[in-house]
Amino acid sequence: MSAIEVLTLVGGIISGLALFLYGMNVMSAGLTKASGGKLEQFLSGVTKNRLTAYLFGVGVTALVQSSSASTVMVVGLVNSGIMTLKEAVNIILGANLGTTFTAWLLSLNAISSDNLILTLFKPATFTPYLAIIGVGLLMFAKSDRKKTIASILIGFSVLMFGMQMMSSAVSPLKDSPAFVRFLTSFSNPAIGFLVGILFTMIIQSSAGTIGVLQALSLSISVTYGMSIPVVIGAEVGTCITAILSSFGANRNGKRAALMHLYFNIIKAGSFMIIFYSLNAVLHFAFLGRDAGMIGIAGIHTLINLVATPLMLPFSGILVTLAMKSIPEDAREQEEEASERSLSVLDERFLTNPPFALEQARNAAAKMAGYTLECTREATSLVFDYSDERAAKVITLEDRIDHYEDKLSSYLVQISAADLGQKDNQAFSVLLHSIGDLERISDHALNIQQSAEKMHSTGRMFSARAREEVGIFIAAVDEISERTIRAFQGMDRELAATVQPLEDVIDMLNMEVKRRHVRRLQKGKCTIDLGFSLTDIATDLERIADHCSNISLALMLADKPDFGSHEFEDSLRKKESPEYEAMIADYEQKYQLPVYGKYQGKAAENPGQASATSAAAALHADGAAPAPATGGAAPAFSAGSAASSPAAGGAVPGYSVKPATGKEPANSFSKNPFTGSNALDSSPLHRYSYADEQEQLAKRKNKKKKEKGKKKK
Repeated sequence: MSAIEVLTLVGGIISGLALFLYGMNVMSAGLTKASGGKLEQFLSGVTKNRLTAYLFGVGVTALVQSSSASTVMVVGLVNSGIMTLKEAVNIILGANLGTTFTAWLLSLNAISSDNLILTLFKPATFTPYLAIIGVGLLMFAKSDRKKTIASILIGFSVLMFGMQMMSSAVSPLKDSPAFVRFLTSFSNPAIGFLVGILFTMIIQSSAGTIGVLQALSLSISVTYGMSIPVVIGAEVGTCITAILSSFGANRNGKRAALMHLYFNIIKAGSFMIIFYSLNAVLHFAFLGRDAGMIGIAGIHTLINLVATPLMLPFSGILVTLAMKSIPEDAREQEEEASERSLSVLDERFLTNPPFALEQARNAAAKMAGYTLECTREATSLVFDYSDERAAKVITLEDRIDHYEDKLSSYLVQISAADLGQKDNQAFSVLLHSIGDLERISDHALNIQQSAEKMHSTGRMFSARAREEVGIFIAAVDEISERTIRAFQGMDRELAATVQPLEDVIDMLNMEVKRRHVRRLQKGKCTIDLGFSLTDIATDLERIADHCSNISLALMLADKPDFGSHEFEDSLRKKESPEYEAMIADYEQKYQLPVYGKYQGKAAENPGQASATSAAAALHADGAAPAPATGGAAPAFSAGSAASSPAAGGAVPGYSVKPATGKEPANSFSKNPFTGSNALDSSPLHRYSYADEQEQLAKRKNKKKKEKGKKKK
């Protein structure tokens, strides 16, 4: 052969192989995207039963057309703690059988008949039509689902075209004695086995190796003696993908990859020893016959159809081998405890963006739970300081910062993927919200530092300041509760109740500070305590602002062209009766006491709970929230102390009732600092900034009249 012919031949083989592998990758990616993350979620839920897990592993691998992809997926699930090694091993066994489906799909190229119906099943006949349909959908379809179908059709078409291209390229070699001798060397089990391993490690696909072998069989005589060792070698070589993906994984992730390797080594070694020992005695005549595409697919299936069911009852052996290879130690247990909660953000999941986004949402829900817990622990310190709870606030704030860093990086990586409309909305909410959650924890830390400063100097707020700050804290506690519940459940109806409460909290902030200035002017409060109160009030108001940002992100998820400030202004401009009613309910619920002539009325109601005692009850020792788990927080009403809603329990100082997500503004709780939300029954006049201004104007007019009378 001339140099030009050699270059043409090599170029044809490489080009065909490139198209074959690219088509397989596009088709697999399309099938994975079409699943929308549901396969992985179901995968992690069916693993309790050994047989069910095995069969599902077969089905998933047949669907995504890659045992490497499904095994890498399993490594990721084990690494994230979603799946245990004992559950994962059965999926891995099933994946080895499921990958044989690809070879049977490729063997359709072997169809040769004058019958019209049979000819229609030949890929060379229907592939061009699938390709043009796929291109048409990709160019003109609007929906993401149709575009995903287009990528599957185009990937399959390119795969088949690449296979035909390789077959055509090697066709001239059937008359080359040198190439025939090279192929004949594969009949040596050791050489064929090593070639299968090395070639599969290079292209990282056992289906690809077997596909190339099938393409050769279309043009050149490939016997069973040549095919068997190459196919068995490909079974071992495909483990390289899982091994590479386990780099950087935790110890369990590495063990899952080792289980895949050990199974294929045991399978390949057993088959080679048993088969060739029998051949040495029986001299199998079929080894010299042409295998063809169907024969090669049959070898691949038979090996796995025998080996995987036999290994299924003894799958625990693989787990034991993996555990002995990478034994547990004390340090590993400590690392697992600290990293488990964030291990769901596994980079291997990025190959399936919808599933990766779901894991990010789960992590963000846990982050939100920790944020609520951090806020409550910090505000409890204002009235009842504890070094233990102060340290917990610092720990929680550090943890939330770590979550924010990891989630931000992970979401940036997800953003490069092509997401569907709903996934894009969820992505937008997460991206806008995690920064606000982190800022809320920063303000909680500021409150802890203010409380620590007050405690270290032995200073305390006056009784009136305690009442006012206690009501302020209760309002912020509710807006935090509503926001976290809405975020964790992606509940827009509940998010809509946040903004009216934030408006009331803004007024509370101004009024609490105004009253404090009046006390300073009268000498009833020190300047140092004034700084502490102002700092705490500012941080509480900032927490409410960030809660408002999160609620607006939820409500604006399907309105990408509508800015948050523009939307917020539109809410206020509407002045709907529902919006005004919610503001009125919140004002009534979080009423500040008005002193002076109303104090006499308070004396007539000695049974009324004081703000100070209610604040102490809300943050009593022993009612500290439990660690957050990211679950949705329940609704609450007046009752006894319980654990944190972030852990699925009740709010401290309240009892649990079923949450519907449609509660009216005044259904969460009565004002814990007045014991009532009824205007007429309360000895403490309902808080209203407008009322305060009106009363101030009346007092000024009265003073003017008195001065006028004196002059006369």
